[in-house]
Amino acid sequence: MSDEIDAGSGSAAASAPEPVGDSDDRRVEAVGIGPGNPEYLTRRGARALREADVVVGFETVVKYVDDETDADLLACGYDDEATTLNAFADRVDAGDRGVAVLMGDPNHSGYQFLGKVEAAVDTPVRVVPGVSSLQVAASRARTPMEDSAFVTLHKRGPLDGDLDRLVDAVGERHLLVLPRPFDWMPGDIAARLVDAGADPALDALVFERLTHPDERTTQTTLGELRESAGGEDRASTPYSDLSVLVVRADR
Repeated sequence: MSDEIDAGSGSAAASAPEPVGDSDDRRVEAVGIGPGNPEYLTRRGARALREADVVVGFETVVKYVDDETDADLLACGYDDEATTLNAFADRVDAGDRGVAVLMGDPNHSGYQFLGKVEAAVDTPVRVVPGVSSLQVAASRARTPMEDSAFVTLHKRGPLDGDLDRLVDAVGERHLLVLPRPFDWMPGDIAARLVDAGADPALDALVFERLTHPDERTTQTTLGELRESAGGEDRASTPYSDLSVLVVRADR
C-alpha cells in the first residue's frame, strides 16, 4: 500500500498514459457505472463488478451496484475517504481483485477520485469508461458534443478557471455543465453568465436524475434560471444534486 492519501487532494489521475497490454490481468479497475440506471451499465463494467473481490466508492455510487456484484463493498464519504481507500489497497495488496466505482464516466468528472485510487494502490489501474449523464443530456437537448463546451464543476477546489471557460463560450457554443452541489447549482451558473454579459434570453435546460424513473426536465431561459441563485444547501435550490445544465448556443 502507498502512503496515506490526502482526502482533500485534487490530484490528476495520472501523469502518463495507461500502460499498454495485460488488460485482462489488471487487478484494479475503475468502472464508470453510468447515470445510476442499471440499463446504462456497460457489459464490460458489469463483468468487472462480477469478477471483483472488493469494490470501493462513495456511498452515493456504491448503492447503485449492490445488486451487480457479490464483492465486499467499501463505501465512503469525504470524511473517511482516505481510510477507506487504504483499506481497499490492503485488500488489493493481499491479492484481491479490486474495482473502484464512479458515477457516469470517470473521464467526465471522476478524475479526483480516480487519482486517489491510483495513489492508494501499488498496481496500475485500468479505466473502464461508462455512459455519462452529459451524453444523455446532449441527446435530450439535441446539442452535438462537437458543437459544445463541456465543463464540470463537480469537484472540490477553486472553480474560477472553469467558470471563465463557460463565460468565454456562452452564446457561441452549446454549454454542457455538471453543477456542484450546492454552491454552484444551475441558478448560480446562470447568474454568473448573465452578469458577465450573456444574453438572458438564451435557452437553458436543467435535466435532473437522468435515466431514473423520476427524471425531470425544466426548459427555461438564462434570465429566468438565475432567479434560483444563491442557495447553499439542498433546501435552498429547486434542483437535484444529480443535475446537468445545458445552455443552447445563440444560433
